[in-house]
Amino acid sequence: MNNYIILHGSFGSSDGNWFPWLKKELENKNYKVDVPQMPVGVGNQNFDNWSKELDQLLVNENTTIIAHSIAPVFVCKYLINRKIKVKKLIFVCGFNNYLGIDKEYDAVNEPMFLDNLGDIKNYCDDITCFYSDNDPYVKFEVEKEFADTITDKQHIIPNGGHINAETGYTKFEEILKYI
Repeated sequence: MNNYIILHGSFGSSDGNWFPWLKKELENKNYKVDVPQMPVGVGNQNFDNWSKELDQLLVNENTTIIAHSIAPVFVCKYLINRKIKVKKLIFVCGFNNYLGIDKEYDAVNEPMFLDNLGDIKNYCDDITCFYSDNDPYVKFEVEKEFADTITDKQHIIPNGGHINAETGYTKFEEILKYI
């Protein structure tokens, strides 16, 4: 049976942005959907703690993972390290090896980065990336480089900001087409 996992980003919440809306949309189609609250904050958010949370969920060749902000690179590192293949990856505003947002974000994001990002293609054949042309946190070029490394399925959202509630994204209709 197909299942879905939706992951928030740094200092985020499973109840934030468009995640509750997407969960409801998928559950209305009788899909199993998990939206875990990942550990957040300096000292709590790191690769090991996030991995422990994901280890508790069903992740296999029938799983679609939808991830926002730092979560896409975390997912890549997790799947590569554990050698787990999944059905589909949908990444929103993903990035890798990017520092300079601010001291706290850099501290929690850095443990997620990896040097072999392109290896994710060995664990998923269907990867789609969404990002915007005016993200206030992560430069367009950084998000594009992340997407270029892993897929040619890319969708740029004009004036989408960080594609979060702050920029009006409590719903994200575009993403449903790729699910």
